[in-house]
Amino acid sequence: MSAGARAGDLAIETRALTKRFGHQVAVDAIDLAVPMGSVFGFLGPNGSGKTTSIRVMLGLAAATSGAVTLLGESMPGRLSRVLPRVGALVEGPAFYPFLSGAANLRRLDSADRAAPGRSRSARVDRALERVGLSNAAGKKVSAYSLGMKQRLGIANALLMPRRLLVLDEPTNGLDPQGTREVRALVRSLAGEGTTVFVSSHLLAEVEHMCTHAAIMSAGRLVAQGTLDELRAGESRVRVRTPDAAATMRVLAAAGLTAAVEPTPDDLGDRAGATVADAWVSAPASAVAPEALVAALVGGGVRVRGFEVQNTSLEDRFVALTGEGFDVVR
Repeated sequence: MSAGARAGDLAIETRALTKRFGHQVAVDAIDLAVPMGSVFGFLGPNGSGKTTSIRVMLGLAAATSGAVTLLGESMPGRLSRVLPRVGALVEGPAFYPFLSGAANLRRLDSADRAAPGRSRSARVDRALERVGLSNAAGKKVSAYSLGMKQRLGIANALLMPRRLLVLDEPTNGLDPQGTREVRALVRSLAGEGTTVFVSSHLLAEVEHMCTHAAIMSAGRLVAQGTLDELRAGESRVRVRTPDAAATMRVLAAAGLTAAVEPTPDDLGDRAGATVADAWVSAPASAVAPEALVAALVGGGVRVRGFEVQNTSLEDRFVALTGEGFDVVR
């Protein structure tokens, strides 16, 4: 559990949660803490244990060991009490292809004992409108694109009011416009007080919509916290100049250990750059950026570019796991 968090503040909490398949450990003693009201990104490459973790959390698979608490209730013991308050889209939506989108939702809604029948049609219409499928409500699902099926799956998760929404790869198969719509939908749900747990291997999507995240690698939880906490790392100042030696002297006088970066082959082709330019970088310090620029100019350095480069979530992921990542921008 994160520092200062209490069990009552958490929508999802796991303690040493482990899942084995024979000798293979798919989920290795993870301690996950998802704050109430957050949009929580569950990050990791395909095969890192994300979907298996979700299946165990929702009672769709049995844990080998460890404990899960959802909305303050122990799982799977309180399954019947918890699941009516949880909407989920796991491992892609599955629908009857010969029925329309609306008919599929009506059948799924009728299977929910907590869903009143007299308001079913209104709930289905509202859910379809929310995910932008009102115009395709009467179309057979066999004619839906992958992105439309994905949105229909989210509509199913929204048929009843939910305190927790679990979405496994919700933007899978969506075009850029559909991705933006899902992103806006997730934000609006969070604004209404719903905790949204989003599993994804697309780092940029998590950065766009989440307030918190956890990083999985090979079945283990390697980091979690707010996005700012996860990005926390060494910032650097970078100066583009033809006066590399003078730049290093000025930065050294300010207490910074500077180095000239390797020069890319295309530097001379960039706007405003010349083949004589170099990038000089150093770890950032307590010295204000504007004070550094003033010192550089005062020291006779021709400053053609200056930036403070913060650690990105991608940098943090690679530093923690040594693995690459699918980054879609």
